[in-house]
Amino acid sequence: MSGSYDDSVGVEVSSDSFWEVGNYKRTVKRIDDGHRLCNDLMNCIHERARIEKVYAQQLTEWAKRWKQLVEKGPQYGTVERAWCAFMSEAEKVSELHLEVKSSLMNEDFEKIKNWQKEAFHKQMMGGFKETKEAEDGFRKAQKPWAKKLKEVEAAKKAYHAACKEEKLAISRETNSKADPALNPEQLKKLQDKVERSKQDVLKTKEKYEKSLKELDNATPQYMENMEQVFEQCQQFEEKRLRFFREVLLEVQKHLDLSNVASYKNIYRELEQNIKSADAVEDLRWFRANQGPGMSMNWPQFEEWSADLNRTLSRREKKKASDGVTLTGINQTGDQVSQPNKHSSVSSYEKNQSYPTDWSDEESNNPFSSTDANGDTNPFDEDTSPAMEVRVRALYDYEGQEQDELSFKAGDELTKMENEDEQGWCKGRLDNGQVGLYPANYVEPIQ
Repeated sequence: MSGSYDDSVGVEVSSDSFWEVGNYKRTVKRIDDGHRLCNDLMNCIHERARIEKVYAQQLTEWAKRWKQLVEKGPQYGTVERAWCAFMSEAEKVSELHLEVKSSLMNEDFEKIKNWQKEAFHKQMMGGFKETKEAEDGFRKAQKPWAKKLKEVEAAKKAYHAACKEEKLAISRETNSKADPALNPEQLKKLQDKVERSKQDVLKTKEKYEKSLKELDNATPQYMENMEQVFEQCQQFEEKRLRFFREVLLEVQKHLDLSNVASYKNIYRELEQNIKSADAVEDLRWFRANQGPGMSMNWPQFEEWSADLNRTLSRREKKKASDGVTLTGINQTGDQVSQPNKHSSVSSYEKNQSYPTDWSDEESNNPFSSTDANGDTNPFDEDTSPAMEVRVRALYDYEGQEQDELSFKAGDELTKMENEDEQGWCKGRLDNGQVGLYPANYVEPIQ
């Protein structure tokens, strides 16, 4: 029993108990698992930060697109402001989620990374210093007891072999007494074999009991040494568990926008904007600016004049305000036309069936075949053709009507006519398609 100790051979693990030889390795493995769990937690936080960033970007894009649609659409007054308040809410919430992303990466992620670096020290030959120290500690604590356990196993094996040999010798002796062919000398040998077997059983039993007693005597010290190393591993793991709890609480605080004062203010302000929408006020505004409340130059007798007899140019016919405009009668100074609410109008406004200019010389169709000057379309500008200019799209635009172009941000096209009074340009795509598009959706190519 003087051979060197090796806990990997010679002793078969008979149970799943911590006290069995080699079962301390699960405790040692927990140290390596702790390092991997730090990586897992960092990856978890990194993915959540990426989600926060994407969500913030989507909120901003949504707010920008719908703000343009609402502003160019037919909605007006206080309800329009209430609707646009949702886009303002999205922009503010987007900023808060970008702050969440920044906190997760700059504070929580970095905190775990730094703690992991301080808690786990890599060795030149691979693995961690903390893992090797725990492994060496358990091996040292287990080695004396494991050596005695091997002696017990060997003594038990020898004792059981002696008992087996004794039983076999007695069986042979019993069978020989019934065999007349055996001479007395042979019978004497069988009897001697039985006697030696009994002596071997006594010797091996005594040795087995002695080695077992020595193992029992060594067990308390073995348990104490193992407990000491195990407690050191427990303390190391306790630090990690407490640190994880601390970090998770910090992550929770960064994610919980309900406790952020500015977040509550966003929805308090949104609610106020919605409640401020007043149907009566909007109807009063529409009556005054688009309905019967508008001022009017009623027809009256006028002396003949060469100036009054002229036909309105196409540009004057197109220059309509947002309500009913009568042409053929000069506007007086007290006629206040409603200015365009926005720099450009939506396709919805462009295609509304507003009452057309009234004239004895024209039909009620603004797209009639001829006007007083014999031109074919009142939509044409009464100006000389503009020089064609190459422009680049700033935003995506999807044509709403057949006479509108569709393009993506970054596409290039040719501007054929300058912007009209309603903010539309005529252009040609590289595939030859000609149509209208919002002037403020493109920029000249330098």
